[in-house]
Amino acid sequence: MDKRLKQQLDFSLEIDKEKNVFRQTHLSGHGRNENDAEHAWHMAIMAYLLREYANEEVDILKVMMMCLIHDIVEIDAGDTYAYDFEGLKTQKSREDAAKERIFSLLPDDQRKELVALFDEFEEYETPEAKYAHAMDNLQPLILNNSNDGGDWKEHGVSADVVYGRQSKTKLGSEKLYEVADQIIQDHIRKGNLAK
Repeated sequence: MDKRLKQQLDFSLEIDKEKNVFRQTHLSGHGRNENDAEHAWHMAIMAYLLREYANEEVDILKVMMMCLIHDIVEIDAGDTYAYDFEGLKTQKSREDAAKERIFSLLPDDQRKELVALFDEFEEYETPEAKYAHAMDNLQPLILNNSNDGGDWKEHGVSADVVYGRQSKTKLGSEKLYEVADQIIQDHIRKGNLAK
């Protein structure tokens, strides 16, 4: 086997570890905690299905790839819960180190390509990055909604904090932000989110 193919297969095997990184979000129907790979797959499918609601025209393949690779770094860095403010302080440095190690398994051209895509997602400036982030915000929201707000209740999350995260959804999709707003308002009324 030549070196390039071996590097590609080594990377492919390494990213299998993403299936062992569990998130705070539970699967629908009060299932177990979802893993990062399930989250990424779900986001990518949602991005494709909901692309008509993006604020701007997007390169959907690029968006789907962003969705699929955005949490690979958590193999090393671990999952940082969206509302864990202490963990968020060190998230970037942990993820930067992980990005360097994991993507360096690839041949140099593919390493550069995926690192550029990962960085574009993180910088949140292009229409594709904004729309991919809308998926990253909406996907756990719809799961939590399907579970009667259980993850919010478990962690004592307030509506203000959820709105803080979801306000960025608006940058990628005004329409999907409206849906998020309706869900949040419903959970405030039900008492699942403190005001």
